[in-house]
Amino acid sequence: MFTLSWSTLRDRKQLFAGALVAIALGVALVQASLLVLMSVSDPVIPSDLPRAERNEMREGFVGAAMLMGLQVPLVVFLAVFVVGSTCAFAVAQRRRDLALLRVLGGGRGQVRRLLAAESLLLGVVGALCGAPLGLVATWGQARLLEHVGFVPAGFRPTYWDWKAVLVAGATGTGIALLGSWNAARRAGRIRPLEAMHDTGAAARVMTPGRWCVGLSCLALSILLAVGAQAADMIGAVTIAMVLAVVGAVALSALAPLVVPLVARVFGLMLRRSALGALAEANIRDGARRNAAVAAPLITLVSLVLGLSGALGVLARSIGVEQEHLTRGDLVVTSADGARAARLAGIPGVADVSTRLTVPVPVTAEVRRDGPGAARPHVFDERVIAVDPAAYARARTLVPVSGSLADLRGDTVAVGSAVPAEGYRAPRVGDTVSVDVAGRERTLRVVAVLPETLDIGDEFLIPREALPADLLAAAPAESVLTVAPGTSVAEVAKRVRAAGLGESTTVARWAQGRADAQQDGNDKIFAVLLGLAGVYALIGVVNALVIATAERRAEFAVVRLSGLERPQVVRMALVEACAVTTIGLLLGGLVAAAGMAGTARSTAAATGTPIVVVPWGMLATTVLGAFAVTVVAAVVTTREATRERPARLAGART
Repeated sequence: MFTLSWSTLRDRKQLFAGALVAIALGVALVQASLLVLMSVSDPVIPSDLPRAERNEMREGFVGAAMLMGLQVPLVVFLAVFVVGSTCAFAVAQRRRDLALLRVLGGGRGQVRRLLAAESLLLGVVGALCGAPLGLVATWGQARLLEHVGFVPAGFRPTYWDWKAVLVAGATGTGIALLGSWNAARRAGRIRPLEAMHDTGAAARVMTPGRWCVGLSCLALSILLAVGAQAADMIGAVTIAMVLAVVGAVALSALAPLVVPLVARVFGLMLRRSALGALAEANIRDGARRNAAVAAPLITLVSLVLGLSGALGVLARSIGVEQEHLTRGDLVVTSADGARAARLAGIPGVADVSTRLTVPVPVTAEVRRDGPGAARPHVFDERVIAVDPAAYARARTLVPVSGSLADLRGDTVAVGSAVPAEGYRAPRVGDTVSVDVAGRERTLRVVAVLPETLDIGDEFLIPREALPADLLAAAPAESVLTVAPGTSVAEVAKRVRAAGLGESTTVARWAQGRADAQQDGNDKIFAVLLGLAGVYALIGVVNALVIATAERRAEFAVVRLSGLERPQVVRMALVEACAVTTIGLLLGGLVAAAGMAGTARSTAAATGTPIVVVPWGMLATTVLGAFAVTVVAAVVTTREATRERPARLAGART
């Protein structure tokens, strides 16, 4: 059986090349993600660096580990999607070959074993090719992390680990087997004559499995979209991210049904020319082929718009929240506390509230809510030193327990962040310890602040609890209230003229906080969807290559009917562009359902509906998708029409 399978792979190289590329690249990406995850999870941080630099480097590695932890399942999801659909499509394109094998005496079991052997060989060869490609992908992933600032310059990941290589290879081989398993079962059930003439069960593209997956995911997507309307902001954002995945699976499974239906709408424009009308008919009749092209695009656009849009809503909401929480006219950012201390002397300034960010590590004994021993936990490497009365005047935050009026002496007010799963944050009456210039001090918790979207004021301590030299050297951010009748712009000029810092209005400062968060989101998506997005586009190319390889006879008949070779190429190009547009629109439809929920939740929370469309990422995705499909369609169609049409037309019968 393996001998026959190997012969089939050699004889149908063009058909199986796309599946082999998909498996190899999938294995490479999984291997690279695992290797980089292993490298950043246990980094070597030089001990001779200053503590602040060590802490910053450690935080970067922690962020990188979290990112790679997200990327591994994302890459596996895309690999299942691309490899599985490519292998299944390759099997479906050979239904006449398999029918002929059945006519010659092959049983259903033999057909299934043949396809399983082919998939196993493809998986093994793809894994062997993917392992060395994984070295290149690992280098690229590490450089991408370095470029966005998560790891230090010169970071060298682990390039080879047998466990990661074996897991990635087994994943690729397993996905290839799973991808062809359902198609093999269906090929064994279809009657040979029906498969040879493409009638009956062989002509049905929507299989019971597709109906089950598509309708169940569609029902879940509708429930998620409805639930997002009633959820709070964080819940709606989470639902939007889940909906981006579930909705993509639903429309991809139902693509053979949905794509031809949408093509009828495009037909109103395409029918104006003979080539357009022919392309529209091909889209409707070639449902299986065009669904395989549209599915990766649906998934890619849904993930790009859905995930990036959801996190963009959070970033924008941070700005809106900070503007609502701040009372004042100007925000001044000073290089140190010494300059900030002089702001009160600027003419026209009625009140100043200064926050000093001091590099002081905070350690506390955290306890489980139930039984269990307490354990020390280092919460943060910084504290915010404030004047409690001035802070209360400039911020509308009301503690959920305790009072800021008690914030004096060796005391602290804490945020509501939870340090680890199963443990609770410190409560009023608990104590925390801080390391001030090598000396440990114990502070009593007197207030717990409410949770906010922007985690910044996790530990507030009175300025009197810290040495004056630390306060004078600490970076400062001050909220200024301008005296009545005084121009805000004039006060801002005086601050700049005195060299005390950069001043901006509260609204622009809040927008800057949102922009900084969005910049972090962009870096996250550059890592998450950088190589993965390229992989999804390669899935589109694979589908076009496999489909066009089986359309040689079809193109020959069209040429014998009167069309010239350039006209056939233009017809295939129009068809590919139309399917690409349909895939992009369907992916955008999934993302729009999630955005509707986040708009409603943000309107309830902030009074303003917030919708964020990542136009830059969307434009890059759209242009990349069309560039890939145009080039692939033209190249593959020219290759398929290179021979004389009379020689190929007989293959149709």
